[in-house]
Amino acid sequence: MIRTLLTAATLLTALPATAQEVESQTDVDVAGIISQISTQMGEMSMTMPTATGGPEFKEVLRFEPWQMLGDLFRDDVVLLMRHGPTDWSMRDVSDVAPTDCANQRVMTDAGKHQMLELGALLVANEIVPGRIAVSEWCRNQETLDALRQGMIMANSSSVSGLEIETVPDLNLLLSLQGAPNVTNMRQLISDWDGSGGNGPLLVISHFTNIQELTEFSVYEGEILIIDPKRNNRVLGYLRLKSAAPDVGHFDESVAVTADGG
Repeated sequence: MIRTLLTAATLLTALPATAQEVESQTDVDVAGIISQISTQMGEMSMTMPTATGGPEFKEVLRFEPWQMLGDLFRDDVVLLMRHGPTDWSMRDVSDVAPTDCANQRVMTDAGKHQMLELGALLVANEIVPGRIAVSEWCRNQETLDALRQGMIMANSSSVSGLEIETVPDLNLLLSLQGAPNVTNMRQLISDWDGSGGNGPLLVISHFTNIQELTEFSVYEGEILIIDPKRNNRVLGYLRLKSAAPDVGHFDESVAVTADGG
């Protein structure tokens, strides 16, 4: 199994990066490739046959630190994710309901495709959630839908039996119809022990919630790897190579709009 091979790969850091590649095959001949691209950073890519007229896959998934590689395949870690890229020309209307998609910021078409590729990359490299908990907000639900599409494209059985739950405690922190604090979100993460043995817990929430819980400022679509066994320590991150800071939460001098990349 690839998980065993990848854990062993962490012992090969003295070798050139080109020798540190591991491939896997699924039922649709998807190949996941993991390589070390710097002292601290690794990269996940994939090859996937694309039917005529189907989506084109260009993304790669970067993770840091490289030494976290073995932890990525543990069932008892939590993948804490911010929703995918959104259209910042549309801001949430004051007191908008979480399910009122017409009056809140939602994902761009490009963002949906990026999340589709993210789902495929995760499954191609055998990071398959055993459970997903997601905010009620439309952009989070859109993120989930795109991820699931990509997961299925990489392996049609990857979502078989997958438990998916919409959790109001993950709603946008301190919005008028959001979560009042991160207490229940923290408990959700702390309680995860991977005892089902089917994969890690994927939590899809919001920038403000994640920052309050971890003190990390994350890009749209970025995933933090959390270890409940170590008092919810952040072990590292997974982020698409194309990910960029957004104008809503980062300094305008470095932020780009979704349309700009």
